Amino acid sequence: MLTAFLHNVTIIAAFAAYLTAQLIKLLTVAVREKRFDADFLNRHGGMPSSHTSTAAACALSVGLRTGFDSPVFAVAFGLVSLVMIDAQSLRRSVGAQARLLNRLAEESRGKHEAPPAKLTESLGHTRTEVFVGALLGVTVAWLTHALISTPAGAA
Repeated sequence: MLTAFLHNVTIIAAFAAYLTAQLIKLLTVAVREKRFDADFLNRHGGMPSSHTSTAAACALSVGLRTGFDSPVFAVAFGLVSLVMIDAQSLRRSVGAQARLLNRLAEESRGKHEAPPAKLTESLGHTRTEVFVGALLGVTVAWLTHALISTPAGAA
């Protein structure tokens, strides 16, 4: 069972897309800030969206393996759509609220003994970050399928 899991091209494509997106973000931050920040890998947000790239790679891989007219691909497509909407709207709104709450907490810092912990502000993505994440995921899935041959009819 573990061998089948580790040789599943869809899982490999999704994981490769996630790692590629996170590496791109890590390198971009390192170049921009002129320092290496490994903790950045544990944060959300930024260009490109790793959640979107992972979901898009998974959906395309499912489509390539089961057919784009299959119910399984329809479910995968629905999930990638939800991930993209969530990354761009809901999580972005939560990040904006966190910025506001952090500013309010900073302003009241002298009035309270124990200031509240700072909230994570970079949670969501712009439409561009989500779009680039989707393109990255699709590209990684195509490359993964080109490099790893899958037996015909394997799901």
